[in-house]
Amino acid sequence: MFKKSPYTSFIPLLAIIVLVISVQSCKPRSLEGMIVMSQSQGDIDSPDYLSGNRWRHIPESRIVALNVNSPEEPLSVLTKDFQSACAPKISYDGNSMLFAAQQNKNDVWQIWEMDLHNLKTRQITSSDGNCIDPDYLPGDRMVFSKHEIINVATKEKGYTLYTSNLDGSNLARITYDPSTYFASTVLNDGRVVTIGRTLIPEVKDAKLMIMRPDGTKQQLFYQSEANHHLQGRVWEMDEGSIVFVEADANNEMDITSISYNRPLHSKVNMTSHIKGDFYAISPYQENKVLASYRSDKEGRFALYGFNTQSHELGTPIYKDGEYHVLEAVPVVKRDRPKKLPSEIDLNVKTALLVCQDINYSNKQSNDSTTLTNRANKLEILGMDETMATFETEEDGSFYIKVQADTPFRMQTLDGNDNVVKGPSSWLYLRPNERRGCIGCHENRELVPKNAQPLAVRKDPIPVPSPKEIDSLKRDLKM
Repeated sequence: MFKKSPYTSFIPLLAIIVLVISVQSCKPRSLEGMIVMSQSQGDIDSPDYLSGNRWRHIPESRIVALNVNSPEEPLSVLTKDFQSACAPKISYDGNSMLFAAQQNKNDVWQIWEMDLHNLKTRQITSSDGNCIDPDYLPGDRMVFSKHEIINVATKEKGYTLYTSNLDGSNLARITYDPSTYFASTVLNDGRVVTIGRTLIPEVKDAKLMIMRPDGTKQQLFYQSEANHHLQGRVWEMDEGSIVFVEADANNEMDITSISYNRPLHSKVNMTSHIKGDFYAISPYQENKVLASYRSDKEGRFALYGFNTQSHELGTPIYKDGEYHVLEAVPVVKRDRPKKLPSEIDLNVKTALLVCQDINYSNKQSNDSTTLTNRANKLEILGMDETMATFETEEDGSFYIKVQADTPFRMQTLDGNDNVVKGPSSWLYLRPNERRGCIGCHENRELVPKNAQPLAVRKDPIPVPSPKEIDSLKRDLKM
């Protein structure tokens, strides 16, 4: 009789084990707990802060993943199929990543999303202008910057902010002034902080601007000193500070901290004692950020940890003699920001603005009634012409109804039509938006005085005024 070999039953078991190992080895590994970072071999030392070239979109850049628990492992290149890729941002659940990329050389930059479990990518935007700097919004939406014309008359271009669903649908423009916007970040309170720079009538230094995701309630958040540059995205720390990298007039790049509760008056340079430059940062662990840093301008940026409490720079996490390490973010879950309601009604073509007293200014030390050159008129300036001029109420208040999504500036005049305070920063109001201000160039930390402005007892003044509309029609006929 044939005797059964003891190995006969082992062979099928061995085959099953080999098959399981093979399947597991082919299965994509989760990137949870790893660090995703953008890298570049090329020149990053001559960034264009107006076009974003070599600053917010970097030719021949790539996105890689680093396993910090096994640093001896080679980096995983996540964007092999792209000519250039940068600006990674991780979703709140840690499962996906937004990034900006060129698929082929000379392509327009578009926004893409990657599934961090199977590493599959899908294109979100299909624009004829560069799309960069994406970030996740609550409700399966995102905010990003898009390059397009911001002045129809001059054909001048800049980056405007848009939002859309994560499949690219429901695209909505949210900024309408002649400024260019980069490096947006969504704060925990649901608002968007972005680097804004006025382009018209002249180029001005960049500021941090803050607004709701629908573009309403835009206002100044932080202003650098003259000739300083805001290097990249801001980040919110658990203890309530906002951190970012800022370059001074000599292009020395340091980590700056400001308070969320008092951003205009709380600046701290945390790395002035450290020789060298910082390129970008992001929250990592308690009181620690990931920082791309180099000790001299001839070297490559490497990845370090930086303690935001002790202001100490740690040992290198990753160094590469061939590539710069640029923006690095950990693949971790984080709290979803608040989803803010919107007052926008696209069926309404106007918006309302009320001011308590045009003679109140942050620069004055006395009560406005003591001013020798008191204004009693307001001039509304459009892109190319005066939109309206009118007298304010006795208390200096005004109440106007403006065309929505139309940029304008304001200046105050005296009884002889002399300018008392020159043009303000550009403003725009979204459809159905209602806004109020204390005065002209007022202290932004003050609350309004407890008094009803006289202007609100009447109907709002239309802007453009009927007189200016008639004048414009006559000019068009000529």
